[in-house]
Amino acid sequence: FAGYISQVLKNYTDHACDGEYVSLRCPHRTTISIQSSFYGRIVPSHQMCPSRYPHSYATLIKEDVACSVGTSLQKMLDECQDRRSCQFLVNSRLFGADPCPGTGKYLIVWYKCRPNEYKSKVACEDDKLRLSCKKSMVIAIYSAIFGRTQGGSLECPYQNLGMPMIECQSATALQLMIKRCHGKRSCSIYASTYEFGDPCYPGIRKHLNVIYTCDNIPFLLPVDETQPPVLNSSMEPVGVSTGMALLSNILAAYAFIT
Repeated sequence: FAGYISQVLKNYTDHACDGEYVSLRCPHRTTISIQSSFYGRIVPSHQMCPSRYPHSYATLIKEDVACSVGTSLQKMLDECQDRRSCQFLVNSRLFGADPCPGTGKYLIVWYKCRPNEYKSKVACEDDKLRLSCKKSMVIAIYSAIFGRTQGGSLECPYQNLGMPMIECQSATALQLMIKRCHGKRSCSIYASTYEFGDPCYPGIRKHLNVIYTCDNIPFLLPVDETQPPVLNSSMEPVGVSTGMALLSNILAAYAFIT
């Protein structure tokens, strides 16, 4: 089981150009959980997925670098969600109408590997959250949210104080829960703004929602959530190239603008 929890906690990224296969895989006892997906082109072909057409032909057609398909996330959910692995050939026909004919496109997928068996606990603001595992087993944090989600929480109903229902989440909740609880038999933490900061407007009641699993893994590897890895075919994280780092920044800006 060496590295199992480290793999589960990481955010994975995979990509494929038109005409290539995209392949997603998760380790034993986990399944794919699609986080986000993009199909189209927002960077020039010399930076990502070079054009397969002869140069003389490519110059006749202006490359569209503001091209995206809105069905890519649903397609990835249909093909890969909750499976151990999935693979398919990337082409524009999979995603419906082609928004930019003549422009070579690519698919980028962000996903995590979700444990098949996991537990979920919720604590309302200022209450204490306690996690524990049986003897010889330790806590492995999968996700943590502190704030307010659109779906809300049945345990902590939204208090309408005349303000609109706006989603707001702490950016450091997962890192803090990993630091406090990861690899321990039991732990506790207050669901308070003192611990997590206040990501919401004043007066909005927040809650802490933690998903975790208990496992008898002998040791846990350090987790680096600051740099989601790019995967090779063996599912081992590899370094992020300068080109991919640039692409990630561009995609982040595009997503924010959208």
